Amino acid sequence: SSPTRNEVLLKSYSAAVMSALTVAFGLSQLIKKRYTPSTAMKLLKFVAFPSSVIASCSNCYIMRSPEIKSGVVVTNGSGDILANGERSSVAARKAVEETVMSRAFLQVPVFFGTALTMSLPPVAALCAANPTVTVPLTTLVTMVMFGFGLPAAVAIFPQVGTIETASLEEHLQQLISDSTVNYNKGL
Repeated sequence: SSPTRNEVLLKSYSAAVMSALTVAFGLSQLIKKRYTPSTAMKLLKFVAFPSSVIASCSNCYIMRSPEIKSGVVVTNGSGDILANGERSSVAARKAVEETVMSRAFLQVPVFFGTALTMSLPPVAALCAANPTVTVPLTTLVTMVMFGFGLPAAVAIFPQVGTIETASLEEHLQQLISDSTVNYNKGL
């Protein structure tokens, strides 16, 4: 774990916002051009999902890309650092890719779980009868879905990942006798 420079934070945030806006605008325009207005209105409700996935994934990848350049230490099954502490960019790339995929999955319960819950007949009837409840209830359901989704998304890949030694950089392969090594995936 190393401190993150402000320029990386700014770059990551800017890329996430720009990618989300690009996807949202592009999909919106495509839907409006290809479908009838009534069908387009229904489809436009789903534009936020891919936009959010792209923003989350790009933010995660950019924030963690310095780690790919510097690499991560690899360990054996007992947790002992191997290869004299030299770092593997290959293991780091795998760790970052797993984290990015888990961030994409995180959006599923937040978007679809919330939409499904809010469309249940008793909930929809409550919101129709008392419209002032809709926003606080949607917010609560979204937070609950995020609360359940985050641990599930983080658990998709184990915290300590495994990679074949033969997949690592050649100079590390020569320093490691184990057939597989471990790396810390990070969050």
